[in-house]
Amino acid sequence: MKVLVVPDIHLKTWIFDRAENILKAGKADRAVCLMDMPDDWDMEFQIERYRETFDRAIAFAASYPDTLWCYGNHDVRFPWGKLETGYSPYAERTVMAKLEELENSLQDSSQINIMHRIDKVLFSHGGLTVEFLTWLNEDLLDADIDDVIAAVNDASHDNLWNDESPLWLRPQNEDRETFRADVYKQVVGHTPVESIFEKDGIISTDVFSTYRDGTQIGESAMIVIDSETGEFEKLEVMGKLGYKIETVSVIDE
Repeated sequence: MKVLVVPDIHLKTWIFDRAENILKAGKADRAVCLMDMPDDWDMEFQIERYRETFDRAIAFAASYPDTLWCYGNHDVRFPWGKLETGYSPYAERTVMAKLEELENSLQDSSQINIMHRIDKVLFSHGGLTVEFLTWLNEDLLDADIDDVIAAVNDASHDNLWNDESPLWLRPQNEDRETFRADVYKQVVGHTPVESIFEKDGIISTDVFSTYRDGTQIGESAMIVIDSETGEFEKLEVMGKLGYKIETVSVIDE
């Protein structure tokens, strides 16, 4: 199966427009969204932007009802009451109401969670490591993969709200022992990168986040990944003003 990965949104509704074009063009069979829908630089008072972003996500979910959704730290911190830097108390009520609306719009409540698996590809906001599972429950290291994912999804808020969890992990610049990298590829967002790349079996895709002045940090691309082989291709995605489908590279290791 060909799976389109929709990376961190951060109030950029046009990302869903570009993803929809890819799906309409038949480049992928379904999508997984790595979320982080709310929040962006100096947007804490722009409540209408928060509302518009979730409304666009809900419309996308209606058009592509088999889409899977992976909570990001910026999504859950509102209902979980995690008031760290960047939290917008002005948007709190809107985000909580709209997040619930998105959840209720899905065909099955299991479509939105911390982690998902499609065949041999694992999807989460930050990534899953041996270290986190050892800390969570060492028995999970040898458990069935679906039991592992269920345990992560059922973990307490306190267990998930730490730097090593699939909500917060940043494996891009530090070595981590990726969970079952010999069997599964992982696809993550969360950490802004200049280009999509793979390291230790984890493919980083957050290339649409910006600097404070609005300049995009990364390349303009999304990936479509083969859920059986783990091979993926990058599709060039123009910014706010346009879109074109063009395979720019294929990466298979």
